[in-house]
Amino acid sequence: VPHARPPQQAIGSRAVVGRVRGVKQVELVALTVEAESRAPLVLLREQDAPRRVLPIFVGPVEATAIALALGDDSPPRPLTHDLMVALVETAQARVERVEVTELREGTFFAELAVSGPAGERRVDSRPSDAIALAVRVDAPLYVSGTVLDEAGAVWAEAIDEASIDEEVGRFRS
Repeated sequence: VPHARPPQQAIGSRAVVGRVRGVKQVELVALTVEAESRAPLVLLREQDAPRRVLPIFVGPVEATAIALALGDDSPPRPLTHDLMVALVETAQARVERVEVTELREGTFFAELAVSGPAGERRVDSRPSDAIALAVRVDAPLYVSGTVLDEAGAVWAEAIDEASIDEEVGRFRS
């Protein structure tokens, strides 16, 4: 399973919105731990068919931040992602959306689409940080169709033996 990108030296912004074509809206369906490695990961699921699931490993700090936001828990002092929310609000801006844009050499790349008085900007981000922020501000999540093609998987639905037998019977007749 690919992982989120490590921190970068410089984080830039671009005045381009919707740069990635063919994005699909996803929802955060789980924050869990991978069985073998015990590493935390988020599962994003495509909202429309074929409803592919994309697992992304995240760091323990980001996993804790996401879990706190999902549980509506408030620590006694703001955490890093709470500070990010305060900075965005102080700048009279808002996070419009999060996009997982690329998968390169096993590393996911993401961008925040932020709008404010200076217009719309795209901010480079690790997916784990972007998701932790999105959960706090209720911003929608998107994933590039290319990324879903490369790393997404369709979960098999539970097999209904009676339906299979019925379909086989119709086929035979």
